[in-house]
Amino acid sequence: MSFDPRFAIVTASDSGIGKATAVALAQKGMDIGITWHSDSEGAEATAEEVRSHGRRAFVKQLDTTDLPSCAITIDLLIDDLGGLDVFVNNAGTGSGSLLIDTSYDDWRRVVATNLDGAFVCLRQAAKHMVQAGNGGRLIAVTSVHEHQPRIGSGSYDAAKHGIGGLIKTFALELGEHQITANAVAPGEIATPMTGQEDQDPHLQERVGIPLGRPGDAREIAAVIAFLASPQASYVTGASWVVDGGMLQMGPQAGSHLTSNDWRKA
Repeated sequence: MSFDPRFAIVTASDSGIGKATAVALAQKGMDIGITWHSDSEGAEATAEEVRSHGRRAFVKQLDTTDLPSCAITIDLLIDDLGGLDVFVNNAGTGSGSLLIDTSYDDWRRVVATNLDGAFVCLRQAAKHMVQAGNGGRLIAVTSVHEHQPRIGSGSYDAAKHGIGGLIKTFALELGEHQITANAVAPGEIATPMTGQEDQDPHLQERVGIPLGRPGDAREIAAVIAFLASPQASYVTGASWVVDGGMLQMGPQAGSHLTSNDWRKA
């Protein structure tokens, strides 16, 4: 089966990794469905950039904690596009408290946003791909904390671990339909989520990361674009860590070391 992706949806593509991904896929010749949660202007700016590459763009609001509306929004975008070949689940939020200090409401907010909504959106996308019979790509943006936990991020860690398992199971169940499912696990990336909007990561030092700096959202988008391509036809059930080597340092050391002494024998 030849795979010729023409239609993609990227959730939370109003800024950061989502925006970079939407543009990267447009540059590969795909029309893009764009979603936003609270930044409609950012989403429209993404749409304009997609259109500047000669591709169509459609914009919808998506709240991944509102599960019934998730499926509806994905369906509407697929109708606008005229099909779906690539679905990138990028929507997410963080947390910042020890588990013993985490309220149930905050736990549910983080898990619902990161995991429950991801399940509904990925499932809906998969249903359309199976019905169309043309194969497809499911890609979830997770985190290095899909693989290693971090103090103060318990609900986030649990949700990202969960998406990792969800993607692996989709890979098993959808392989017969020539639909691949993979995760991309970024480290520290210079985006609004890390408080580094419009900052050049190459000018920032991170002594605890082997490459010595945060990542650029476009570096994550490049990996996603590969996984969305025909060339990635034999890659499924994998999690691609894109972190400048952070995980090799351990989840605490990577972003908390203050000296380069560790580089010495």
